[in-house]
Amino acid sequence: MLAMFVSAVEATIVSTAMPSIAAELGGFSKYSWVFSAYLLMSTVTVLLYGKLSDIFGRKRIFAVGMLLFLLGSLLCGLATSMDELIFYRFVQGLGAGAVMPIATTIVGDIYTREERAKIQGYLSSVWGISAVTGPAIGGVLVVTIGWEYVFWVNLPLGILSLLGVLLFLKEPVNKQKPVIDYTGAILLMVSLSTMLYLLVEGGVAFDWLSVQSVILLLASSVFVVLFVIVERKAIDPIMPFEIWRNKTILYANLVSLATGVILIGISSYLPTYVTGVMEQPAAIAGFTLTAMSIGWPLASFFSGRLLLKIGYFKTSITGGAFLVLGTLLFVLMQPSFGPLWAALSSFCIGIGMGLTSTAFIVSIQAAVSYEQRGSATASNMFMRNLGSTIGVALLGSILNSSLLRFFADNSQDYSLSSINNLLSQNTRVEMPIESLKFLQQALANSLDNVYLVTAFFAIVSFGLIFGLRGEKGVKSHVK
Repeated sequence: MLAMFVSAVEATIVSTAMPSIAAELGGFSKYSWVFSAYLLMSTVTVLLYGKLSDIFGRKRIFAVGMLLFLLGSLLCGLATSMDELIFYRFVQGLGAGAVMPIATTIVGDIYTREERAKIQGYLSSVWGISAVTGPAIGGVLVVTIGWEYVFWVNLPLGILSLLGVLLFLKEPVNKQKPVIDYTGAILLMVSLSTMLYLLVEGGVAFDWLSVQSVILLLASSVFVVLFVIVERKAIDPIMPFEIWRNKTILYANLVSLATGVILIGISSYLPTYVTGVMEQPAAIAGFTLTAMSIGWPLASFFSGRLLLKIGYFKTSITGGAFLVLGTLLFVLMQPSFGPLWAALSSFCIGIGMGLTSTAFIVSIQAAVSYEQRGSATASNMFMRNLGSTIGVALLGSILNSSLLRFFADNSQDYSLSSINNLLSQNTRVEMPIESLKFLQQALANSLDNVYLVTAFFAIVSFGLIFGLRGEKGVKSHVK
């Protein structure tokens, strides 16, 4: 639960602080890289950690991941430039790939199949309720002692959770001879890194229709093909494709890919909208994200019970409907609507995430044996992280290219760094009113494009859930 708290705080507290970090360190054009660096490493390593936990046990791998995460958190608070912060986020993400999935897998290990639906709901609720404090803490820390502490707050809690797992977790001795698919892990990292660079810098550093774009796309595609070939031949692959033959796992993971885009799109850029366009302080920006963190645990609490009463498909489709509703509310949002509209939209997203994520984890863990549970749980976390990784890169590129196009269409000589001035009250008051209004309009219009893309992915996820209609044995997994 403490490990889940650390993960929840990391997801919301950094987003709340990012406008202030960008205002102090500069480099708004690299804004999305702060999220991309973290997500890339956590996405690539989550499958490897899941496999290692099946081989060496949950305790050892959890300890390694948590220590790396805490080291990265310490270094992030010491960063003096945006480039340094991005590098340290790589380190933090390298450890984060172990924290949440292994904590979730441990829960699947220590409770029986009959207990998991209810317990996962409780734990998701505790995780979400903990996340409620993230935006509030982030807002308070930023305006009082500094943004550095949004990273350092992880340290005491992470150490305590690490000690708890090391001292109290008892797990069976695994005499299996370790066979680790390092080649697959490297190919996956290279392919994702190449695609990520294309998505982040495309339309900004180089044109989408350019030689650089074609080379990066081809390189990423080649490495993906090589990854698939290696995995099919590996003795113990990092991504065992046979688990994907289970219809529940296949569609749950595909939906998680789409919801990952939605989640990162809202959590990364909503504080920017509320701070830069609505001119609200960091605490209010945090409040709008807190609404999502309230909706998530509420829905998770009831999700376990709904699974037992109405089944997996109906629970999931209800969650998908809330995701569509929430993203459409963001599409309709205007600056004059104020932060309450943003909070309501965020709350609906939280309801949707709570209903779907709990249902998916319970059903996936029930569909496999102990020996595959780490890999199966990690596969779902991987797909959501992959969605977030692709999403933050894609949406960041859309935001940056939309801003540059808006400047060019209006014949204004502004750069992406001009947006830095909107993210702090001290710099806003010094701006000419004409420049302030123009840049706010540019940011609002560009973020509207971001929200349109999240709505598209919400509709896609809703459609994918219908692939589970008629799935047999879903309710029996949790009864």
